[in-house]
Amino acid sequence: MNWGSFYAVISGVNRHSTGIGRIWLSVIFIFRILVLVVAAESVWGDEKSGFTCNTQQPGCNSVCYDQFFPISHIRLWALQLILVSTPALLVAMHVAHRRHINKKILKKSGRTSPKELEQIKYQKFAIAGALWWTYMISVLFRIVLEVGFLYIFYLIYPDFKMFRLVKCDSYPCPNTVDCFVSRPTEKTIFTVFMLSVSGVCVLLNLAEVAYLIGRACLRCIHGNQDKNKVAGIGQKLSSYKQNEINQMIADQSKFKFNMGARKTSMEKGERCSAF
Repeated sequence: MNWGSFYAVISGVNRHSTGIGRIWLSVIFIFRILVLVVAAESVWGDEKSGFTCNTQQPGCNSVCYDQFFPISHIRLWALQLILVSTPALLVAMHVAHRRHINKKILKKSGRTSPKELEQIKYQKFAIAGALWWTYMISVLFRIVLEVGFLYIFYLIYPDFKMFRLVKCDSYPCPNTVDCFVSRPTEKTIFTVFMLSVSGVCVLLNLAEVAYLIGRACLRCIHGNQDKNKVAGIGQKLSSYKQNEINQMIADQSKFKFNMGARKTSMEKGERCSAF
């Protein structure tokens, strides 16, 4: 499998991820994909050929191998990596849909210059609104898949340690035979390492869920505070306007009163001069 192409696909989501999401992607690539490709595949390369039983009975080796290794560790981890990384494509599809809508809006407005279309291609979206829900769902899917694969691994291999010697009595073996596992210590080390990294990825995903919820709560609190500030400013403006209106009415009444008093005094003066 071409893991480089696979990483290139999921790394496109990195631009729209949180800081914890970028750490998760780095852990996936460095401690899981690279280790799986460079080291683990070579350790498990002789998995079946190195499994030998002390019998010449045809088919006994294959049956005993299938009993102790129902699915190869390498194939199980490869399937786990593919499925765990797939939910990140939900975010990529959501972002692609948003960009497509923005392109349509630009074309309708008549702004179709190559520079503006190129800017949309590299546009970064904030994790809010519908994108927040898409991102949260993708992280929750990752958690469920990681935990599910850990549980499946535990059901298939209850003891993570690889034994040097196992006993098998399955048909067509003539009796209980001894079977030997190649490189048991190396396989045990890699098994513990891969499971530990999987547990770290679960913790990172849980931390990212907490971070997303915390950011959403802070956004709601700040939004309510802004609304209260706007409402307070509106009330102050309305009260200020009302005070201005009252002052204008009072000034107008005072002006009318002064004019009336002046007119009365003038009439009295005219009457006195007439006498």
